[in-house]
Amino acid sequence: MSDPKIALITGGARGIGLASAKALAADGFRPVLADIDKDAVKSAASEIGQGAVGLYCDVGAASDINSVFDRVEAEMGPVSALVNNAGIAEAGDFLSYAFEDFQRVLDVNLTGVFVASQRAAQAMVKEGIKGSIVNMSSINAVVAIPEIPAYCASKGGVQQLTKATALALAPHGIRVNAVGPGSIDTDMLAGVNANPAALARAMSRTPMGRVGQPEEIAEIVAFLSSEKASYITGETIFADGGRLGLNYTC
Repeated sequence: MSDPKIALITGGARGIGLASAKALAADGFRPVLADIDKDAVKSAASEIGQGAVGLYCDVGAASDINSVFDRVEAEMGPVSALVNNAGIAEAGDFLSYAFEDFQRVLDVNLTGVFVASQRAAQAMVKEGIKGSIVNMSSINAVVAIPEIPAYCASKGGVQQLTKATALALAPHGIRVNAVGPGSIDTDMLAGVNANPAALARAMSRTPMGRVGQPEEIAEIVAFLSSEKASYITGETIFADGGRLGLNYTC
């Protein structure tokens, strides 16, 4: 029996990242979880089992990303599926928004996606692997929230980077897609969930009338990473409960 294919998931310690790692493990991948939370990522890997590994990585630092790939390739082999899930948001008033906050969000949410994708693709091409890269975008790649300008900019960038990378790697049989979640029950939405008025506002913009679950996004990630999606590349699948189709609220 051949060794399982390696799936690397950034931001894998919790939320959508952890759910995606579990879904990929169920599909026969060996998950490698990379996260800035050292203790949580190791605990998450133990929870999954099946040879899962949890590694420290600050996705905002290119050196950390390259170190993770160095270790994975040396100890386990090349990555066949990459899930660029790590992401952060910094809220603030645009007129006083700190440059440092803007840059940090772009470093993690956009530059980190480029660095990891390029590194994974280089090994895939070298080894002849027709692999998959799945990026985590957002409905905020399309609709904006003024209090999170860096997040909106980064996710718009992820959507375009997904298309450009897909075109560049298609000749090598490597597919690149993205998922654009709406309101999902993760740590990032915790403040909204804890505020009934804020949650009501969010749900007023969500035709399905409920918050999505990480597992619902993870199933899309697993699909895009599988041969079932063998003719799909350069696409973003928005899982938002109908949000982007809504023009107005009464």
